[in-house]
Amino acid sequence: MVLFLAVPRRDTKPIARALVRRFGSYAGAIAAPIGELRGVEGLGEAGAAALKIVQAAALRLAKAEIAYRPVLNHWDRLIEYLTAVLARERVEQARALFLDQRNRLIADEVQSVGTVNHTPLYPRELIRRALEHHATAIILVHNHPSGDPTPSPEDVAMTREIKQAASTLSIVLHDHVIVGNGKWVSLKRLGLL
Repeated sequence: MVLFLAVPRRDTKPIARALVRRFGSYAGAIAAPIGELRGVEGLGEAGAAALKIVQAAALRLAKAEIAYRPVLNHWDRLIEYLTAVLARERVEQARALFLDQRNRLIADEVQSVGTVNHTPLYPRELIRRALEHHATAIILVHNHPSGDPTPSPEDVAMTREIKQAASTLSIVLHDHVIVGNGKWVSLKRLGLL
């Protein structure tokens, strides 16, 4: 449907099939970098832009489901949002969800973007941002582009370091969620927090 609107007066079924073949699924196509979308024959600039608009709208709708609600009471919606944002990223990205005293989302910010298997996260900068937002709690999130969300020893050590730094300023680290492709883990649920 989106392609039909963006690529007028053409049969868009072959383009749709090419997108799924190249990116694995419709979700993979809308999450693909715009430069790669432009390389799909017949899609063109308008078609690539239309797919990125769909992605932006989907992420906005998912975020709206958790905004203004206590995120700890709506864990399933939070995980859906985090999966939509991170599951198809090709490099590691660390994010922080800053929460108010009622555990409502104040801000979701990218803290760092790394490589295929590492992203740095600096406790000092994270805590500084929490204080700037007047946040009383944080949920850390990052992805594993490999698709396997199993935490590394470095993930666990960094999480504990951040928890200790945050607690000295009465900021609670509720959890550290690692997102893979279709899977996720909570360090709190694993007893590692």
